[in-house]
Amino acid sequence: MKGSIRKANQYIDENREKVDQQYRGAFHLLPPIGWMNDPNGFVYFRGEYHLFYQFYPYDSVWGPMHWGHAKSKDLLHWEELPVALAPSESYDKDGCFSGSAIVKDDKLYLLYTGHVDDEKKREETQCLAVSTDGITFEKLPTNPVIHAHHIEGIADIADFRDPKVFEYQGSYYAVVASKTPDDRGQILLFASSNLVDWTFISVLLEGEKGQGIMWECPDFFPLDGKWVLILSPIEMERQQEKYWNLNSTVAFIGDMNWETGRFRVDSYDEMDGGLDFYAPQTCQGPNGERYMVAWMQMWHRSIPSHDLAHGWAGSMTLPRKLSLKDGRLVQELPESVKEHFLVEHASETVVKGNQITIPARGKQTLFELDAKPGRSFILGYGDETDPDSVLQLVYDASQKRFSLSRDQFGHLISGKENPAFQSRWIQLDPEKELHFSILRDTNSIEVFVDGKTLSMTFYETTENPVYTITADEGVELVVKTYQK
Repeated sequence: MKGSIRKANQYIDENREKVDQQYRGAFHLLPPIGWMNDPNGFVYFRGEYHLFYQFYPYDSVWGPMHWGHAKSKDLLHWEELPVALAPSESYDKDGCFSGSAIVKDDKLYLLYTGHVDDEKKREETQCLAVSTDGITFEKLPTNPVIHAHHIEGIADIADFRDPKVFEYQGSYYAVVASKTPDDRGQILLFASSNLVDWTFISVLLEGEKGQGIMWECPDFFPLDGKWVLILSPIEMERQQEKYWNLNSTVAFIGDMNWETGRFRVDSYDEMDGGLDFYAPQTCQGPNGERYMVAWMQMWHRSIPSHDLAHGWAGSMTLPRKLSLKDGRLVQELPESVKEHFLVEHASETVVKGNQITIPARGKQTLFELDAKPGRSFILGYGDETDPDSVLQLVYDASQKRFSLSRDQFGHLISGKENPAFQSRWIQLDPEKELHFSILRDTNSIEVFVDGKTLSMTFYETTENPVYTITADEGVELVVKTYQK
């Protein structure tokens, strides 16, 4: 593996200056060059957060997967580290696919999927790598540690990936994604005493028709007295405003029966109501808090930073702190992230019928809006000389919905959805007083409201950008702007 990693790191160092910086965010984890997708191995190790990710350094499109690597003390400022994993063995020669990390005996272990894609067969097995310094990893000579004989008669080795490892009551467990013979997603549960020798325990959860033809990137953890299973279905059927993207992300909330190995679901819901959010993974912080990041992109859509030959594609969301409230999953922006995001701020009060214009002084902006019950507002961003090309975020209290749209704005992002769409919306309770946190970082917007989120990327072509806000009476607007 050392040769393939050395080659990747050398290529990065020799070509990083060629990457166009125009659309690169200041606070989101990005690849130094090339392609990024799923977050992997999100873990707290020796006083720092480590985040690995699916990475192809040689082009800004998906290719044989490596593991990129970064670390952070505050989940906002990331230090790039050398490539952690690269295809090198017979069991992972076509890619080191997604997986997770765990700390054992002050060593950092990576459990990942080894991908082999020959003409006559495709095999996905689970493999282990270990590090004493958290930077340089060695693959076990006994890999794979979970392979075909573990799942004989249970799942197909061709679709068996994305292990998430965790420790619970003195044992190690891993949840792994697979599918049934009739194309329904299922999550398999395995157990181990040492991370090397694994035993199949159960089918943790099996999907119903309409819940996706394959499940990917599971995560399973206790939270506020319940267990939460996060996963990303491929082609989940649309339900009103939900699951419009070809690949979705769902959180199942319920109770775990460790005697039977089965997960009983109380409820489930889409995790993000936007256009760009997939494959989230969580990490437990030093004080027991649960943080999550996701890939802020979407499969089967064009990515302008690639189309424009900028030399990179993909980013992570900002971290989100998770909790349960009244039986539903709540996502909030950590206060520490807000504090670091800002260096100066101003405030305005918007009265009914008025529209205010705010110059776009920088590409990193945090809007804080408080809407009284029944009050609506529109936040627009675009070129003041071209009113038809505007990025819009609309809260319509009468329709009980908040929407975001990038239609007709900037470089076109096209996808395979039919019908095509460039906007999405979520339902909100107009009887509540609602607080909106809206963060813009160069080419992305993330909205936090009432524990819900929407994420979206965009690639502007504006020359004289401004923000415009139109609001009903009773909407108090506080604008806080980070200036580079």
